Formats: sequence, C-alpha cells, structure tokens
Amino acid sequence: MAKGEKKGKPATKRLKTADEGSSSSSSSLATSPPSKKLKTENGTSDDSEQEVKSAPSEAQGIMEKLAALRLRTAASVAAFKFNKKRVRVLSQVKDVPEGCHGIVYWMSRDQRVQDNWSMLYAQRLAMKLAVPLRVCFCLQPRFLDATIRHFAFMLKGLAEVEQELKELDIPFHLLIGEAKDVLPNFVKDHNIGGLVTDFSPLRVPSKWVKEATESLPDIPVCQVDTHNIVPCWEASPKLEYGARTIRPKITKLLPTFLTEFPPVVKHPHQAKPMPKPVDWDAADCSLDVDRTVGEVSWAKPGTTAGLLMLEEFCLKRLKYFGADRNNPNKSALSNLSPWIHFGQISAQRAALVVRGYRSKYSKSVEGYIEESVVRRELSDNFCFYNENYDSIQGTNDWAKQTLKVHAKDKREYVYSKERLEKARTHDDLWNAAQVQLVKEAKMHGFLRMYWAKKILEWTPSPEEALEIAIYLNDKYSLDGRDPNGYVGCMWSICGIHDQGWAERPVFGKIRYMNYNGCKRKFDVAQFVRKYKQKL
Repeated sequence: MAKGEKKGKPATKRLKTADEGSSSSSSSLATSPPSKKLKTENGTSDDSEQEVKSAPSEAQGIMEKLAALRLRTAASVAAFKFNKKRVRVLSQVKDVPEGCHGIVYWMSRDQRVQDNWSMLYAQRLAMKLAVPLRVCFCLQPRFLDATIRHFAFMLKGLAEVEQELKELDIPFHLLIGEAKDVLPNFVKDHNIGGLVTDFSPLRVPSKWVKEATESLPDIPVCQVDTHNIVPCWEASPKLEYGARTIRPKITKLLPTFLTEFPPVVKHPHQAKPMPKPVDWDAADCSLDVDRTVGEVSWAKPGTTAGLLMLEEFCLKRLKYFGADRNNPNKSALSNLSPWIHFGQISAQRAALVVRGYRSKYSKSVEGYIEESVVRRELSDNFCFYNENYDSIQGTNDWAKQTLKVHAKDKREYVYSKERLEKARTHDDLWNAAQVQLVKEAKMHGFLRMYWAKKILEWTPSPEEALEIAIYLNDKYSLDGRDPNGYVGCMWSICGIHDQGWAERPVFGKIRYMNYNGCKRKFDVAQFVRKYKQKL
C-alpha cells in the first residue's frame, strides 16, 4: 500500500489526475544475439522475415532490463506523477460510488500489461481507493474483415496477458459479447466503482465505448490514449492538413509525453475469489470468422515476441533504415506493425528504445521517429476528426473534384476484385506485392503505395478502387483495420495529406506512380522472382 493510503472502504472519490514529472532518457535493450532466419511458406530463407526463435533466457533478459528501467522511474504508479492530459472522463458521473469493491480496466486496443498508460491509470485509481483491480476483454465473434489470422494473433497475445496478470494478483476476465451487453452485469456482479478503457479513433470501437458508457450510468468511465505518445486530443484540436502541419505540434509536446513508464506492480488489494483460467479453446470456437486465411510463422504473437523483434531491429536493421527503408529488397524495416497494431507492444516503448541509438544511427533514428510517431499519429488524427476516413467523401475538395472529372476515363485494364485478390493482372510487380500480402500478412510500405494506386488505375471507379484496397488490406494484413491502413489507402487513391500534381487520365491530379519509376528505385526483377507464386 502506498504511503498515505488508509485501509478499509474509502469515501466517495472524484477521478482526478496529477501532473507527470519530466521525461527520463531512454536506454536501449542492447545485447541479445541475432535470431535465426525464417523459412517462408515456400521453403526459402528470407532475411526480411526473421522469426523470433530465441532462448527463454534471452526473453527473460529483455524483460529484466525493461523492468529495471521502470523501477528506476518509480516504485509504482502510486509514486508517479501521472499526466492528467492522457485521460478524459466520458461519463456524466465523475465520482466513484462509496463502498465499491473494485476498478476495472476494459482492455481493447492496447493488449499488454506493462508500458500501458490505461493499465497504469486503472491501478493508480484502485490503489488510491484500496480496492482490487480487474482487467476484462470483450470478445465478439466477428469484427469487420478480420480472419482467423488476426483473431489467433490476438487471442494468443491475450493468453500471455492473462498469465502476466496472474503473477501480479490481477484477475483477467474474457467476456464473450458486445461491451454494452456484458459489462453492466460484470460491473454489478463485482461491485465495480469505475471503468478505465483505451482510445481508438475508429468508428466501430468508438461506438462500443459510447454504448458501454451509456449502459453504465452510475459509475465514472475514463478513456486513456495509451496507443499514441502524444494523446490524440492533445496533439491537435482539429483535422490536420498533413505531416507538415502536425509535425511541429507533436515535436513541441514530445518532451512532455515521451517519458519512461513506471511499472505495473503486484496489486496490494487482491480480488476474491480469483476467476477460473480462461478456456482459450472455447474462445476460439466462439468465433464466426473466415478460417481460410491462415496464421503466418514469422510473427509470433505476444509482448515478449514483439520486444524481441524490437531488439533485433535495433541490433541488425536500424543502421540501414535511413538509407534503405524504401527498397523492398533490403532488410531494413522494423517489422513491428503487427505488435503495435494489437497493442502488444507500446509505440512509446519502441520510440524510447530506438532513440537510444541516436549517437550511432542519427539518420535512421530520425526517419523512424518520423514514421512511427509523426506519421502514425497523423493517421489517428485523420480518423478521429474525419468520420469519412474510409470514403471518397473524406478527402479534400480538390481531390473529390479531380476524381469526379476523371471517373469515366477509359482504363486500359479493368480487373474485378476476385482477379486482384488472386494476383492475376498483367503487372508482375503488382502480382508479387499481392502475393506477399496474402502469404506473409504484410506488404512493404513503398509497394503499398504502388499497389493501391494501380487499383485506382484498373477499376471502374475511385469508389470501387478504395473499397477493394481496404478490403484486401484488412483481410490479409496483420495490421489491417488500422488508422495507418485507412490513411495509406486514402493517400494513394484520394490524395489526402498530399497536394495536386500534373493532371493525367484516370488519376486526374492524384499523385501517379508507375512500373518504370519503381525500376529506378529498386531491382524489380529481384522482388518479382522472390514472390513469383500462384495464389
């Protein structure tokens, strides 16, 4: 129990935060040896996809290093000055009811224990109230175009969360159904006095939070942005035009928000009785999803695997990132997007670790921070302030006009969704990129732009092009259904966060990319040879 806390049931408490202290310098994970190369599904060795097959001692070493960093920051969140700007109260009720028996963290977008401001804030409240802390996750049988590839990655990561929480005397509850339907009974059964949840700017998760808040009229509901380094509502109060307008705002706020985390600790007020272990097989059976899109071997689910991939990036690929990140044939990318998308590792933790290499690889670190912080948080800004983030209606007026003017332009090639999905076009580079997406659940960032722009060129209308691009990305990519994915498609097809270019058929003033341009950037034939497969 933190100093100054009193035993027994506290009186009604208002949900308040305190100011956070100054940022601490980062420390790299450093020293684990390189992992083995992965064999891809066609049996060939691939440097760009390295499965994290490390000995338990290596993973233990990483976790111990990070645990030491957190403990140097504070003994627990109770001794840490939490930045109140990370939190917003969504409910009309602001006070925790007297005599409550717990706080619940409704985990959603950010599926990890440590380096999680939502979890930390929930533990802080529970410690202040001297009550148990519970964590729940609401599992629905389907979600947009997600397949078993995505659900399996998520469920295996949550199983790791359950085990880690067990060691901290924090129960984990897997609730089957929509939050608005299952949370009210959970709150009532456990006499919960307040709920903390994650932030997502997307339409469906935002609806879940709104409906859940309305279904819990008697307790305060707080939302914490633990996915972004600078909370979305703090980075900007409006829709930003592009990276050049949001960059100075985020850069100004990074010293305040890019700080080290305190630890989530063994909770001093144990929940009784503890729930039975989750039946993960039953959870899998509850799903109503496409099971034809299988899991991939290169991306092992869970926080530990994600942190190993982060360390491997820093040791082996970061030095090449600045010069080679736009070359699909080079092994220069972080490969962290699946773990960041599911919140299994923190983007803030990744930035802290990478920043520790500034003196060695300044250009690469600068480039990584630009992409993983400025560009990624720009995507959240776009989806948060633009309800049409996945529609032609969501782009700028100049882009709407130019797409409309050229909507009826003659297309040299026209392909159906089915032919595109099976990579059956005349363009061997586009086919190879689609094969990579289907087989590996990822696509190189440079090729994603080319891939999406060609869909615009080869389909009857911009509306159909956008729908197909989002469908394919969401169905096959492990980081699908993400603000980054929607913004990537909208940039490529609808010109958001861009400017008008020289006018041409079909594209109008939307930026154009072609095959010969790619040949000037990298060895196209090499990439095509690697992914010359039939789907």
